[in-house]
Amino acid sequence: MRFDNFRLQGFRPREEQVLGQAYRRAREFAESPQGWLILLGGYGCGKTHLAAAIANYCLQRGHPCLFVVVPDLLDHLRATYSPGSTVSYDERFEAILTAPLLILDDLGTQQTTPWAQEKLYQLFNHRYNARLPTVITSNRMLEETDPRLRSRMSDPELCQIYRMISRDFRGSGHADQLSTLHLYGDKTFESFELRPELPREEQQNLKEALATAQEFARNPEGWLVFVGLESCGKTHLAAAIANACVSNGQPVVFQEVPELLDHLRATYRPDSPVSYDQLFEAVRSASLLILDDLGTESATPWAQEKLHQIVNYRYAARLPTVITMRKAIEDIDPRLASRMLDVSLSTICGIVASGYYSAHLPKRRTKKRRKS
Repeated sequence: MRFDNFRLQGFRPREEQVLGQAYRRAREFAESPQGWLILLGGYGCGKTHLAAAIANYCLQRGHPCLFVVVPDLLDHLRATYSPGSTVSYDERFEAILTAPLLILDDLGTQQTTPWAQEKLYQLFNHRYNARLPTVITSNRMLEETDPRLRSRMSDPELCQIYRMISRDFRGSGHADQLSTLHLYGDKTFESFELRPELPREEQQNLKEALATAQEFARNPEGWLVFVGLESCGKTHLAAAIANACVSNGQPVVFQEVPELLDHLRATYRPDSPVSYDQLFEAVRSASLLILDDLGTESATPWAQEKLHQIVNYRYAARLPTVITMRKAIEDIDPRLASRMLDVSLSTICGIVASGYYSAHLPKRRTKKRRKS
């Protein structure tokens, strides 16, 4: 993993811009390791590659550094308690504390035991006070990190933070397996009906919704939220966006919210082929995420928390997202509503047309009462 084989092309313009910024800063850091460099992003976005490239570059120039995955670091420390250990705990921990350049990969994937939290705090606090050069990668948002670590990582005088939003380089496939877009292959912009039987105002509303969806598909940026009655066309437009993007080579995760939560719950089973962390990360960091029927899920505390984590991550990272819902935005979890109502990121598209199927139901005939 070197700078000369780091992939910078083949992504959407926004992704290439962010990757380019992180790449340039990593090269600058490798030339003169000072302060802390923090790379945040989902699985396979390139942060470990850049961190390893820094290490390899420094080693080639004769500058010592220590590169270690955080869960492995904690295992190495625990191993010193073994009677057969050839090195003491103090010796090993001191070597980590005082490394001329320390690169900590995958912060946040370790088990959060009190002992692990305390060791990491001691490590971060020592290097923070000594101003020792440090590189940290994590697939967690900064807000999800232990507050004691976060306070050190948030110091703008010492730390530079880059959020990397590219799609998975490794193509893990977890998000692809989750997506149900294949069930909506017939939902395209061409097959969307403008329903001439509707009143003129509702027809015009559908035309505007169609135009908004087409514009978003041409350049997926920000959030697009469709609100309307059941079967009014919002899922069709969301699926049409997804199909158009897929045809242009952009990966998309399309999923109904209740089913998404079921998939996440299923990862807790012993026979699950994918871990919860892998699936959850694939969803929240998807290049384009389409959440269909938000608000129809069971509003358990667990479900609310998972949805908040997904929505909040994508809000902070400004990742393209499409949401459809029947409820008014004001009627859902306020934490989700506040993100969707941010006009700097989100476009709300209300569909006022009546449900398609209800409009085609035969009208009930009322019997006239016979006069007595």
